Order: sequence, then C-alpha cells, then structure tokens
Amino acid sequence: MSGTKNRRQGATAASPEPHGQDKEDARSNGSAQVAGDDMEDGGPRENIFLLWPNIIGYSRIILAVASLYYMPLHPRTCSLLYSVSCLLDALDGYAARYFEQSTRFGAVLDMVTDRCTTACLLVFLSSAFPRWAILFQGLISLDLASHYMHMYATLAMGGAENSHKNVDKSRSRILSLYYTNKTVLFIACALNEAFFIALYLLSFSSPLLSPSLLQTVPDHAAREAIQHHGAQVNSSLLKQIFTNPYSAGALELARANKMDSFWPWVLAGVSFPVMAVKQIINVVQLVKASKWLAEGDVRARRAAGLPRRRRKGKTA
Repeated sequence: MSGTKNRRQGATAASPEPHGQDKEDARSNGSAQVAGDDMEDGGPRENIFLLWPNIIGYSRIILAVASLYYMPLHPRTCSLLYSVSCLLDALDGYAARYFEQSTRFGAVLDMVTDRCTTACLLVFLSSAFPRWAILFQGLISLDLASHYMHMYATLAMGGAENSHKNVDKSRSRILSLYYTNKTVLFIACALNEAFFIALYLLSFSSPLLSPSLLQTVPDHAAREAIQHHGAQVNSSLLKQIFTNPYSAGALELARANKMDSFWPWVLAGVSFPVMAVKQIINVVQLVKASKWLAEGDVRARRAAGLPRRRRKGKTA
C-alpha cells in the first residue's frame, strides 16, 4: 500500500459522513472503511476484515481451536498448534506496520484472542491439577479484569484515538516499558505462555505433579510397560476412554504417558520468573487503570457541582 493511498484514505475517512454518522466511527486506526461504504470522491475502498493482519488473526483463532480439540489426549500436537498460534501474535503486528494496516478491529481481535486462548489453557490446567484450581481461576480473572480495565480506561480517559499501548512514563514506568518496547513485550508474553504450556506437558509426564501416572493396574501386560522414568501406563484409563486400546487416540495417550518430563521442567523453571513478573504487571495495570478512571470521576463530579454542600443544621 503506497503512502499516497494512505494519506488520501486518511483525509477521506476524517471528513463528515453523508448519513450523519459520527466522525469517530469512520476514523479507525488505519483510516479505512469497510467495503460497501460508498465514498463521495470516488476514492478507494477497503474491507477491514480482509486486511493481512486480520487474516493472520483469524489463522491464530483456527490454530487455537484446533489445539483445544487435541488438548485432552494429544499433548504434542496441542502444544505445537498452540505455540504456533501464539507466535503468530508477533507476525500480525509486523504485518500491520509493514502494510500500514493498523486498525482498531485488529487490535481488539488480537487482545481478545490472547485472553481467550490463555483462559482456555488455564481451564484445562484447573482440571489437570484440581488442588490448584483456585490459583488458575484467579489468574484467569486477573488477566481478563486487568486488560479490560486498561482498555476501557484508555478509551474513556485518553480518547478514542489513543492506543492502549501508548502508556506515558509519568503514569507507570513498568507499563510504559512493557507496551512500548517490542522486545520486552514479546519475551514477557512468550515466556508467560511457555510456562503454562510446560505445566500442561508436565500433567502428562511428571508423576510428581500427576500422581495418577503411577497408579497400578491389574493388567499384567500393562504393568510391564514401564515409562522411561518409572511411571506406569494407566491401561484402565485407556479402557474407560477407548473401546480399542490400539486406536490412534489410545496410542497417543500411551505415548504421552511415556513423555520425558526433563525438558518441560527446564521450560517451566526458565519461564516461571517471567510469568511471575507478567502477573505483577497485570496487577499494576489493574491498579493504574482503576486510579485513572477514579481521577476522571472526580473531575466529572466537580464539573457537575458534586458533592453538593448541605446547609448546617439541615437534616437528611
């Protein structure tokens, strides 16, 4: 897309609409309109939903849904699909800058996809590690509340033209570094997801975290199928789930139980500090956004003459 094309689109999108539509509705971040909206000057039209960054976003959703399908019984396939979906998060941002196709829809699509995929993985971890379910539930709530509050505060207080990634250092140094430094943002998000993926793999490979992997079974043949680190294949579980113990699903589950837990433990250990910092950033983001909204409420109430002073001696 040429620079002349973008400047002409920006000038057109900023002009008043013939149908009385608010000017802000037409000023999306890419200054583009959805195909089908006629432009009086005969300028080019764009379908925001088919811009390259958004197409990449749809691909992320497809991969994420596919990973959820394989999540209960196919840890290797699930981890691969989930990881590729997360890595595409960096690619759509690059595409938006390269093609000059940054849009509000794309920004919201990206954030919603991130929140939903992480929440779905944490839901699975809650079922895999029931004792820690309340912790995973808390992480889901913190993640959703923090980003929603931050996005809403940015729109309400910073204006519709302001991006949620434009955080001034005077408001929060750590949030400014997190959102404005692309390297920091990528490492924080990637290792945060890597920690939860590592826990997911450990639920299939570590008897320390999943004692059910050590459960003895009556079948003599299954009792002889010892894993690399001593965990036994739970054939009774296979029989409960699969009518054919040699089906693709049953064999995949058996292979999963034979997974080596060494590398998942390494990944968990390396990514844990970054994951912890990411949660601290979520807390800071939630607190700062709450204070920002409260500041706006104070100014709005003062402008409205509130609270009203009551005369002395007047009863309520």
